[in-house]
Amino acid sequence: MSFHHLFETDLGFSGIAWNERGICRFMLPMGRPEPVEERMLRPLEGSRAAEPAGIIAEAVAAARRYFSGERVDFSAFPVDLDGVDPFRRAIYAAARRLSYGETTTYGGLAADAGFPQAARETGVALGRNPVPLIIPCHRILAAGGKLGGFSAPGGTATKQRMLALENAASPNAEPAQASFAF
Repeated sequence: MSFHHLFETDLGFSGIAWNERGICRFMLPMGRPEPVEERMLRPLEGSRAAEPAGIIAEAVAAARRYFSGERVDFSAFPVDLDGVDPFRRAIYAAARRLSYGETTTYGGLAADAGFPQAARETGVALGRNPVPLIIPCHRILAAGGKLGGFSAPGGTATKQRMLALENAASPNAEPAQASFAF
């Protein structure tokens, strides 16, 4: 059984779903709550709306703070990746090790996860990330530090906004180079 909750942030409406093992879905902000709920619940048959408590309420509060521009670390929040294959689990674990404002490339992440020849497959895995923000796929860039794609609502504009919130720098940037300024 899973539960879900919609909430408002400074960038729009987000959603979170959880079960007894952890967060199983997260939706990045959208302008209206209806599409958030629809996209979030599509893979969650039988989920019930509920008010979050405990660690899930903390995750909601952390997401609100993040989208208001505060530095937040999501690495300790439990996630439920039931049904996720070992390759994706390794990619997601490597992505979770990236700290706030830190970026890498798809190839760099693949190598960090133990799959140095799997940059393209890493992009596919990140496109299927069920808990963006908690697993920070927005911090992964294309070769040469280019923005790359982003399959979450809002596409690359959302990715740019999140990187700008974090004052993130390209992994190829010179130390004195400014952060992404979108």
